Formats: sequence, structure tokens, C-alpha cells
Amino acid sequence: MFRTRLALLAALTVGLAASQASAADLPRKAPVYVPPPPPPYVWTGCYLGANVGAAWAHVDVDNVTTGGSISRTSNTGFAGGGQIGCDYQMGAWVVGVRNMFDGTSISGSRTFTDPRILGAGTGTVDTKVNWFDTLTARGGYLIQPNLLFYVQGGAAWARAQATAFTSAAGAVGSASGNSNTGWTVGGGAEWMFVPHWSVFLEYNYMGFGTRSNAFQVCAAGVGCDTFSAKANISDVLVGVNYRF
Repeated sequence: MFRTRLALLAALTVGLAASQASAADLPRKAPVYVPPPPPPYVWTGCYLGANVGAAWAHVDVDNVTTGGSISRTSNTGFAGGGQIGCDYQMGAWVVGVRNMFDGTSISGSRTFTDPRILGAGTGTVDTKVNWFDTLTARGGYLIQPNLLFYVQGGAAWARAQATAFTSAAGAVGSASGNSNTGWTVGGGAEWMFVPHWSVFLEYNYMGFGTRSNAFQVCAAGVGCDTFSAKANISDVLVGVNYRF
């Protein structure tokens, strides 16, 4: 009996060793490839957002006929609107394009004198900036994966109007209706606080040349003078973007 058990144990040992040797000779299965997770903050793509802030305009109204200055005012108001754009990330650098449109509440009034048209009397010029629109290219550098500092520049359009009044005749001339074309430059910082969502703070300056709008102010028995109005605009805006 003992010899039978010993022979059975020996046979099992030999069989187990043979099976292990055969298993060792089989090719091993390659591990399943698991792609690395995407980075948490991706700047490449397009976005849509809204903004709000303050804007101020330096409005000049000049008498083109006489060469005199009629009114120079600096007016401050509310600005708010939206933006759409696209970015492309190259390492720590981000480049892109953006269009932003904002309505404003900028308005003001100033008294002026013009002896040729008004004689000894005075008049007032009311000015208003209705909206501005900018189309810019921007470039920035990521000081952290989710914090971008950038500069931008491009074309700007604005609708500014000026109306001249006299105490005797009421409104005697105005310039409005057409958008004015100029340029803009600015910069800011954008923080992606969670993937796809970011907030920004920026400053922009918009210049519109030497003459933006022309209109005539006339007085009975005297004739007409041609006035010009321009408005150079600055703004400080905060906004939010959703990236998709």
C-alpha cells in the first residue's frame, strides 16, 4: 500500500512539473494598452461667452470750417455684450481670433460758443456712443496650464453720434447712423477654473482717426459750418467663456 501511494505521488509530481514547463513555453499575452488621460486644461478649440464692464470715450467735436474746437468731453458708462472666438495651443503658447460686440451707455453734454453761427449766444453738443465691435487676433503665454496672459489687436467699429442745439432753434445739426472704422489694441488674463469654463479680465483701447462723422450746423441769415465728431474709446471688461 505504501509503495502504491509513493508511486502515485511521484507520478503527480512529474505531471505537475511537466505542465508548468509546457505553460512556461507558451507565448505571453501582451498587456492591454490604456491610453493616457487627456490633459485637464485644453485651450485648442472654439468658445462662446458674455462680458460686462465699464467704458469711457474721449469725444471731440470740431468746427471744420473755422478750425476751432467746439467740444471735448470724456464720458463714462456701462458696457456689456458677447464674444465668440477660436484658439490654438502650441505648448505654452496660445494664438487665436475673436469677435466681440458690446452696447454702451456712454453719453454726455457740453456747452460751446461759436460767434459765426451763434453770435453772442451759446449752444450745447450732446454726444453718445451706442455700441462698439472688435475683430482681433490674440497671442498669449500660459504661466500655468490654466492661466493665460495675452495681448490682442485688430479692427474696431463704433456707432457714435453728436447733436448740436441752440437755445433759440433747438437741434440745429447732428451726426449719427453710420459706424466708424478704426483700430484696437489691448490685453488681459484668462483663467480656466474648470475644464471648458474660463473667466477673463482685460483692457482695450479703440482709436477712430481724426474725423469720424461730419455734420452741418446752420443759422438763418448766416450760413452753415461743417462740424466733425470722433470718439476714442477705452474699456475694462470681465467675462466668461464656454469652450467646446
